[in-house]
Amino acid sequence: MPIQILMPALSPTMEEGNLAKWCVKEGDTVESGDVIAEIETDKATMEVEAVDEGTIGKILVAEGTEGVKVNELIALLLEEGEDESALEGADTAAPAPAPAVKEEAPAATSSASATSSPAAPVSDSGDRVFSSPLARRIAAQEGLDIKAITGSGPRGRVVKRDVEAAKAAGTGKASAPAADKAAPKAAAAESKTISQDDPIFKLLPEFEAVPNSNMRKTIAKRLTESARDIPHFNLQVDVEIDKLMALRKELNGRDGADYKISVNDFLVKATSLALTRVPDCNVAFTDDAILKFKQVDMAIAVAVDGGLITPIIKDAASKGLATLANEAKDLALRAREGKLSPEEYQGGTFTISNLGMFGIKSFNSIINPPQGGILSIGAGEQRPVVKDGALAVATVVTLTLAVDHRCIDGATGAAFIKELKGLIEDPIALML
Repeated sequence: MPIQILMPALSPTMEEGNLAKWCVKEGDTVESGDVIAEIETDKATMEVEAVDEGTIGKILVAEGTEGVKVNELIALLLEEGEDESALEGADTAAPAPAPAVKEEAPAATSSASATSSPAAPVSDSGDRVFSSPLARRIAAQEGLDIKAITGSGPRGRVVKRDVEAAKAAGTGKASAPAADKAAPKAAAAESKTISQDDPIFKLLPEFEAVPNSNMRKTIAKRLTESARDIPHFNLQVDVEIDKLMALRKELNGRDGADYKISVNDFLVKATSLALTRVPDCNVAFTDDAILKFKQVDMAIAVAVDGGLITPIIKDAASKGLATLANEAKDLALRAREGKLSPEEYQGGTFTISNLGMFGIKSFNSIINPPQGGILSIGAGEQRPVVKDGALAVATVVTLTLAVDHRCIDGATGAAFIKELKGLIEDPIALML
């Protein structure tokens, strides 16, 4: 029977994606590792590789199709020795998602459904279980759980002999799923949203309904959960950046410099160093423990078409200003082009969001879970300050730190802000 190619889950939060492009056509021969399609997730466009060898027998979802659900059937792959005639008996319907409570199977089934091969199962972690169609069919007929059977084929693939051995040993029996008692609670926890069919909209002027993109849906879900579930508190401080601006001008004016350091690059460096000096702010909260990270992976908020993404500079505190500047520029460019890989925008231990270029004086950000904090950076502007009892003018930036009060206390946050202010106002310390 043909192998089913399913819509992959390319990130932990992915529920659906857009099939942007097929890199193969029907009749093409593919090997494991060959790129067969490009999928647009809520954050980026990614390549999908074949996990089995064979010939593309039938493409079921056309390129350009939007909103393809994870694990939906998108193509059929013919195994060695199979031809197009094998497609005639193949089930081309998209597999339905498993219900919370499994209904009792009917007493009798048709011969066609009894001989068809079930879709490749997915483990609890979301990974596909590698198994041959014949092995899946025998396991289904014998009431065995294919995920509980150890494979002896290539790359751990479960084959016929493995299923027969499990049957003979009496192992791998599928257990009846229990009713999902948490479902009502989960439904109750969902925040209420307003439908465009709400009567209130009949009283408002004419409008255009712009469908929410996958990115916008993800942003809405995560930020709603963060604002609802995380106890935020904010600390604000004004810092003078005249010395920093002078040092920036000197560094960028050096002969042969292959970099352009921005004010934001200085602030990324200063924040990263401050987190190493006050490591209790480089943390995440879990129900069982507070996670204290051993390096600073700095996420930088970047506005992209239709939303926001946070590419990550790994181990930012250990990198020089020129390296930080070049890496941040490259990440931001590829983020706007949708060319980041998941490991480049997922994770991070702390986030910086800068709206200074829009003239925003100060603002409060929402924490990006599971991180413990986020720093908001306002615009640098000339303000009156008092120095040695006399009125003077300085370039001042307002910084606002939002932290998760479950893992960061007020005094800890204040110690971090104090350390950060000192590094920014005496930027030569960033070179030490």
